[in-house]
Amino acid sequence: MNKTADAIIIGTGVIGTAVAFELAKKGWKTLSLDRNAQIGHGSTAGSCAIVRMHYSTYDGTAFAWEGYHYWRDWANYLGLPANAELAQFRQCGCLVMKTQANAFMAKHLEYSRALGIPVEEWDAAQIRDRLPIYALERYAPPKRMDQDGFGEPTGGEIEGAVYWPLAGYVTDPALSSQNLADAARQHGAAFRLGAEVVEILQVDGKVRGVKLADGEELHAPVVINVAGPGSSIINEMAGVTHDMTITTRPLRQEVVHVPAPKGFDFEAQGTIVSDSDIACYCRPEHGNHILVGSEDPECDPHLWTQDDVQFDRDFTEQWTTQAMRYAQRVPSLGIPSRMRGVVELYDASTDWIPIYDKSALGGFYMACGSSGNQYKNAPIAGKMMAALIDYCEAGNDHDATPLQFDLPYIGRQIDVGFYSRRRQVNEESSFSVLG
Repeated sequence: MNKTADAIIIGTGVIGTAVAFELAKKGWKTLSLDRNAQIGHGSTAGSCAIVRMHYSTYDGTAFAWEGYHYWRDWANYLGLPANAELAQFRQCGCLVMKTQANAFMAKHLEYSRALGIPVEEWDAAQIRDRLPIYALERYAPPKRMDQDGFGEPTGGEIEGAVYWPLAGYVTDPALSSQNLADAARQHGAAFRLGAEVVEILQVDGKVRGVKLADGEELHAPVVINVAGPGSSIINEMAGVTHDMTITTRPLRQEVVHVPAPKGFDFEAQGTIVSDSDIACYCRPEHGNHILVGSEDPECDPHLWTQDDVQFDRDFTEQWTTQAMRYAQRVPSLGIPSRMRGVVELYDASTDWIPIYDKSALGGFYMACGSSGNQYKNAPIAGKMMAALIDYCEAGNDHDATPLQFDLPYIGRQIDVGFYSRRRQVNEESSFSVLG
């Protein structure tokens, strides 16, 4: 077989393009494939692109703290020409309400302080000072609109919150993927769009490339599955699911887009807010709007899909439910009659912690289960995947002796086995978009 590339990367979302960039910098000849017509126009384009530092596990927190620094130094990280149009990181802070559901954030505070992440504890007066449009009555447990007691306070008030001042969001997530692809091209990476993979080629237990829908075969000794919500289908094609205790599947999500209440500039003065009392998170959006997403409460049905193409892209009653839940916290919120926002898919793993790993098929690697809570980690995930591929292709057995990976900005080391496909379900996870 004639080799097309050193590595074929399936997917040009933010993590796929980060993998391409990091491998290309190491001298790998990479070819990235995507069936979409534009780079970053899968689930990445629908991401809220929040860059936060708090996770339910210590390893996840360290990884996110490392990841923040790449967004802060985005232009330097990419090394693109000075006139390049870059995605912008807007630092607005992230506020998380202390609730019984998150154990009043004790664990998150412990991890942040251990890692030296700037963090503050706020009382109710400080919350109201920053967000005067907020009412702090408790509504937990979250309910659906058709359940008795929806919208009725259940007693007491939110008494405090935890605030990470360095958190923020990226204004154009699709553009961030395109930035990474442009940076990768400077190091020789190639990209092909409108290319649908229908078969993973293999010989004698090793990957040999991919076959496209038009019958063309592309050959490489390494193939990396970064297909987002399509990752489970690619893994099935490769026949690698038999030794995976953690798997992935596509989950339908709706994000609400509503105008901020009159008289308050949420775009300039607001912050990211995670509020498990009403099971919503939000962030500022341009035009003085607010994006509102769900924290996946138990009362809401999970809408799993069979694949990442055939799913309902219309808004449902979930849109109204999320808007009304957020209105519990912001009574002056105006809910427009026209539904606006995003309907997209997450690539959710069994425990909502991603898989960054090799597979049972030699040369076939996975960066999967990352949707919903890994956008912020894309640059460091790309760097770690490149190191993992180098480690395994040099003959090391990552399953027996997991790679120990240095996080260069924060001076820590993590065991990459934390993200293994064969790990036990991590009971410390939130089992939600919070990670």
